[in-house]
Amino acid sequence: MEYIQNMKLYGIFVKIKIMKKISILFIFVFVFSGVSIAEVPRFMDWGNTGHRTVGEIAEQYLSKRAKREIKKLLNGQSLALVSTYADDIKSDDNFKEYSPWHYVNFPFDSTYEEHPKSEKGDIIVAIRTCKQVLSDENATREEKVFHLKMLVHFIGDLHQPLHIGLAEDRGGNRFQVRWFDDGTNLHRVWDTHMIESNNMSFSEMANNTKQLSKRQIEEIQKGTTIDWMYESRKLCKEIYDNTEVGEKLGYRYMYDYMETLRTQLQRGGIRLAAVLNELFG
Repeated sequence: MEYIQNMKLYGIFVKIKIMKKISILFIFVFVFSGVSIAEVPRFMDWGNTGHRTVGEIAEQYLSKRAKREIKKLLNGQSLALVSTYADDIKSDDNFKEYSPWHYVNFPFDSTYEEHPKSEKGDIIVAIRTCKQVLSDENATREEKVFHLKMLVHFIGDLHQPLHIGLAEDRGGNRFQVRWFDDGTNLHRVWDTHMIESNNMSFSEMANNTKQLSKRQIEEIQKGTTIDWMYESRKLCKEIYDNTEVGEKLGYRYMYDYMETLRTQLQRGGIRLAAVLNELFG
């Protein structure tokens, strides 16, 4: 009996030693790879999946001529691939001037027209500028390629409600909440967490959208950039009204808002196609 007890204790001792070795090896890998444990990315950054979904949906609604002209400009690259370009260049100081182009902020009790505009521009200025360059016969090929990539991204951003937000919390980036058990912010919940928790690739999301009639598509494509901006603004206000600082969000929040998010991605794609068809058709 004593022998059996000793063997059990020895087995526990061996397990502890093995666990210690594994822990040391784990730390060793991170230290010598130059990455701290706290810095390991947990989610891909309408992060990549959202923007690519918008681009993929837009491809489905392009006219033949627009598709042909865009293919020439992008050397065959898809709209999904170039949709993240405007985020990719953020780390390059040469493109720092374009950072304010991803959003617009103004108080809920004001309007875009009434509120003082940023001297550095905003998402409305960005889309207008991109369209002007793409319509300019004197613009170089390089300029057109750059602004086409930017336009694809900005139309996507326009349909993320928190990109039409409030300056005081930087579009929800300082609106602290919890996503299940992890601390995060409201902007990131809409940009990334809900989409990644859906566990679908951008192509899966793009190919599993609502079936729409021709009339419904035409209704979605109606209006101006300003109209679409106010549509997102209305959603932003609703989100703020129904979310509290520090609130723990999870399955219930996804149940309440996942369909809204998917609808925004679909509208973004359909409207992007409408803009591109007008420019290239």
